[in-house]
Amino acid sequence: MTKAQPLIGITLGDPSGIGPEIIVKSLAVPKVYEAARPLVIGSAAIVNREIASLGLRLAINPVCDPENGKYEAGTVDVLDIDNIDPKVPYGRVSAINGAASYDYIKKSIELALARRIDGVATAPIHKEAIHDAGIEYIGHTEMFAGLTKSAHVLTMFHVNKMRIFFLTRHLSLIKAAAYVTHENVLRTVEQCDKAMKQLGFDRARIAVAALNPHAGDNGLCGDEELKELGPAVKSAVAKGINAFGPVPADSVFLLFEKDKCDAVLSLYHDQGHIAAKVHDFLKTISVTIGLPFVRTSVDHGTAMDIAGKGMAAAISMEESIYVTAAYASKLKDSRL
Repeated sequence: MTKAQPLIGITLGDPSGIGPEIIVKSLAVPKVYEAARPLVIGSAAIVNREIASLGLRLAINPVCDPENGKYEAGTVDVLDIDNIDPKVPYGRVSAINGAASYDYIKKSIELALARRIDGVATAPIHKEAIHDAGIEYIGHTEMFAGLTKSAHVLTMFHVNKMRIFFLTRHLSLIKAAAYVTHENVLRTVEQCDKAMKQLGFDRARIAVAALNPHAGDNGLCGDEELKELGPAVKSAVAKGINAFGPVPADSVFLLFEKDKCDAVLSLYHDQGHIAAKVHDFLKTISVTIGLPFVRTSVDHGTAMDIAGKGMAAAISMEESIYVTAAYASKLKDSRL
């Protein structure tokens, strides 16, 4: 581990969920310290409870400044935010937990904007707890966009060699379909192309997924492909972007396996989520595009039903740290 490695802030997530468990399990893996300098942002007492509960041979190092971390295998560095009773029960949804997890996120954003950390990996929060705490944002992406004043954010899934972007996120299916307009699709394709350039793809092949079965069958089962998607792709090509489609959604993701695309623009939440999670559920990592820094997240929830039982798999959290570190190294001086 050297100072050249990116310093990654890891938000603790909901204290009653599996976030603390998967974080300390990940930080028990020495390989993580070869890729990054991980700093947990959250309650040191909760982290200590988790280490003890799991019987891990880890020392905890509470710090008040990222510069004071040891960042070495066997030690968990925690920027201590003492905002919750360490005896908070596992598996319970509460406003107290929602407020605590929001504090961790706000601190990570403050540090990242000040360039005190190079990127953020987030453990899961509980939307109901967030709502009960009176917080206006529905989820992580909305929080990071709002608190950084980022006007156009985009979600990308990273899973093995797949990179899946999303035109819409948390919209009902009928609202997502209405969002499929020439203007919205073209703007998002442009954002995808910009992000891929930052990731090292000068001429990324971007496949745009269709909305309707068989890409609308030339208007027989939907006309969005003819009126909105097709023209948007043509406009993108006219701007020098290597985009193509719309490609039927039941086959577009197979293009990755055939090395015929570098990224896919999915039109709505489940269209891309299903493809990624069936491909490799545990290694599907969510990356938020359009922030002043790189932010990733595991793509699973708080799993309140198994919290505190030592059963949670940490592969996704570990992968999230690796992905954050890799992207932070590439994008240190640019806007993701």
